[in-house]
This record gives sequence, C-alpha cells and structure tokens, in this order.
Amino acid sequence: MSSRIEQIIEEIEEYVDSCKYQPLSTTKIVVNKEEIEELLRELRLKTPDEIKRYQKIISNKDAILEDAQAKADAMIADAEAKAQELVTEHEVMQRAYAQANETINSANKQAQDILDNATQDANNIRLSAITYTDDMMATIQGVITSTLEDAGSKYKIFIDSLQSCNDVIVSNRRELAPQTAQAAAYSNPSFDMEEEDGLDDLED
Repeated sequence: MSSRIEQIIEEIEEYVDSCKYQPLSTTKIVVNKEEIEELLRELRLKTPDEIKRYQKIISNKDAILEDAQAKADAMIADAEAKAQELVTEHEVMQRAYAQANETINSANKQAQDILDNATQDANNIRLSAITYTDDMMATIQGVITSTLEDAGSKYKIFIDSLQSCNDVIVSNRRELAPQTAQAAAYSNPSFDMEEEDGLDDLED
C-alpha cells in the first residue's frame, strides 16, 4: 500500500503530463498555478508525517536488539542452570563438566548468531528507510525545481513582450511627431517655437 505522499507525487506527475505545451515548444508546458500550488501545499503538509513514520521504523532497531538480547540471556541462564544440575551429580562429574561447557558454548554461539542477525536486520531496515526518504525528497526537489524554472521562463517572456510593445509605441510616436507638430501649427496660429521644441524633445 502506497503512502499518501507517494500518491501526491503521482498526482503531480499525472498533472504535469496532462498539461498542454506552450505554443512553438515541445518542452515547456502551461501550468495552472492554483492547482500545482494546492498539490505542493498538501505535499509540504504530509512530508513531516511521512518522515516521522520512517523515524519510527528506524527506532524499532533498538526493540529488535533488546528482544534478541533478552532471548540470548534466557538461553545462557537456562544453559547455566542445566550445567549446575549436571555438576552436582558426583557420579558423572567429569561428564557433567564437559557437557556443561558444551551447552554453554552452544548457547553463547546461538545467542551471538541471534544478535548478529538482529543487528543486520535492524541496519537493513534503517538503510531502507533512509534510502526511501532520500528518494522521496529527490522527487519532490525535482518537481519544485521544474516548476520554478517554468515560472521564471514565463515571467521573462512576459517582460520581454511588454518591452517589445513599449519599443513599438515609442517608435510610432517618434514617427508621428513631425506630423503632429505640423497639424498643431496649422490649427493654432499662436503655435510658437517653444511648443516646437517640446516636439523635438519627444523625437529625441
């Protein structure tokens, strides 16, 4: 069963795939700002809970080791008890010592095996949790980086378009300035050199 954060990432990927490309582009898409911000907002809210969940998994390492240690201690105690019972039997004293040592050594070996396996399992769980969390963060970073780059590109296109329009308007006014001056001179006999200078400034 996938987590909610994985579902959100899939929704973001599906949303990006469903977006239309910008005119004359095969790499840039048109994104609805409110929709992508809503998905990112939910992703931001869910991320701390997801990280806590994997931290809890990592913390289970201590419980695994404690359980293994308890089992190992119980096996050693049982072995020592059996050894004590054997050595109290005088008829089989030598045999009891040998069997007791063998039992204790076997118990110690089994206990060490349990501890080694538990440590390996705990480390594997911790490594898997860390790896998954890092992969999840890398995916989130990729989505955010792509969104920022797309937003910056659209903003630059908008500014360039406005600047182009402004340049056209300024150029057209400069072309109209001489005609405007002549029209003013014909319609207003009091048109003087001071007004004409003002038109010259517009041309500059």
